Amino acid sequence: MALKIVVLAKQVPDTRNVGKDAMTAEGTVNRAALPAIFNPEDLNALEQALRLKEQHPGSTVGILTMGPPRAGEIIRQGLYRGADTGWLLTDRLFAGADTLATSYALATAIKKIGDVDIVIGGRQAIDGDTAQVGPQVAQKLGLNQVTYAEEVMSVKDGKATIKRVIDGGVETVEAPLPVVITVNGSAAPCRPQNAKLVMKYKRATCPLERPTECPIEHPEANYTYLYDERPYLTLTQWSVADVDGDPEQCGLAGSPTKVKAVKNIVFQAKESKTLTASDADIEGMIKELLEEKIIG
Repeated sequence: MALKIVVLAKQVPDTRNVGKDAMTAEGTVNRAALPAIFNPEDLNALEQALRLKEQHPGSTVGILTMGPPRAGEIIRQGLYRGADTGWLLTDRLFAGADTLATSYALATAIKKIGDVDIVIGGRQAIDGDTAQVGPQVAQKLGLNQVTYAEEVMSVKDGKATIKRVIDGGVETVEAPLPVVITVNGSAAPCRPQNAKLVMKYKRATCPLERPTECPIEHPEANYTYLYDERPYLTLTQWSVADVDGDPEQCGLAGSPTKVKAVKNIVFQAKESKTLTASDADIEGMIKELLEEKIIG
């Protein structure tokens, strides 16, 4: 059976490079001050979607993301790996969203896309580590959900068979379609970008990404004619109004949670001890840990 698959992907700040400018005065992440990358676990989810596309001829994979116009890069990276299309939710009203407002926006977009068999995304994003968006999207859409997925083993007879990692082991579950799946970072890594697809889609942009005019000193940089000749280079761009969203449930207005601060913390040892494998050293270490209430 052909499947319609939507991959939830996010462009996130590289949390390995958090500096003093990481926060805005309003208490939101200053994404402009941090390098932007494809959320790692969303890449694991994309790989599972692409494998299903290969197993089921006629299937399609689309990348759904929310962010400023530059987040269109996430859709391009998906296209470079084998995705078929993408949708960018971009609007000032979406800005500053917490997980509740984000899941609302994504759910309204999925409803607009329509007839989706599988919604799949990473377990969590590295800029929040909440693991809430996937389950909240499932709840808002009234869909079945499977979390902590390691592999989508098969889809047949209207059911997905999924291997998931839980505390204490691994289990295999079945879930009727349509279903929302969130994928662990321990799942198969995503395939590299395909050179032919990079050449095909490197000019793919949403309208807001494009310069308003071509620099006079670089007339060769004017690629606007390509968008008339090759419609697939125009990425779908949706605002709150386009997805029939309620502005009061989007962005800061719809976000009951606020980030207080983002800091880069480096742990440094003040002192160190070298222990031998003798019973006396081990016994002394345990006594010290107990006295300091580190254990026990």
